[in-house]
Amino acid sequence: MIGRITGTLLETQPPWLVVDVGGVGYEMEASMTTLVALPGSGEKVSLYTHLTVRDDAHLLYAFAREQERALFRALIKVNGIGPKLALAILSGMEEDAFVRCVMEDDVKALTRLPGVGKKTAERLVIEMRDRFPHWQHPDSLPLEGQPAAPTSSTSLLADAEAALVSLGYKPTEASRMLSGLEGEGSTEAMIKAALTRRMAG
Repeated sequence: MIGRITGTLLETQPPWLVVDVGGVGYEMEASMTTLVALPGSGEKVSLYTHLTVRDDAHLLYAFAREQERALFRALIKVNGIGPKLALAILSGMEEDAFVRCVMEDDVKALTRLPGVGKKTAERLVIEMRDRFPHWQHPDSLPLEGQPAAPTSSTSLLADAEAALVSLGYKPTEASRMLSGLEGEGSTEAMIKAALTRRMAG
């Protein structure tokens, strides 16, 4: 099992990122929460990871915080919740907010997450209510460097829209969520702002 990777961030293409470790590029999928916390390309980064082995592929998932990985692992144990939906949930809601929704039976808030309908939200509450003993939200890992400067607002907007679609939103909904967010500075920042706006609405 690969539990943690430290190396140089080569590139990010939400929801994917590539980290160079000793000349080997590890391609990993991550939530928008983790992607927003990453430094710029060429900077050193250390990430917690989870490896999923399938018949046709070995898939690696990256997390800025151990707490986020712990919640990811708890989510994929729920019936009907796969890695893709788990990452969508983590992208749309911070860990402590998710735990609060589960403990308070807030099904309505959970249904605002992409791919989560009423039945899935109810299942999350029922199956996960007893899985949070003493759940503390630790500080984020110190990730070195700053996000890279944007190149083209049009290109960044297109990348952000594609990432939201990959998370389960319809193209028209993704476009509406990103409306007016062109000045956020990066693809990851636009996505995070769009998800925050969606949850607030």
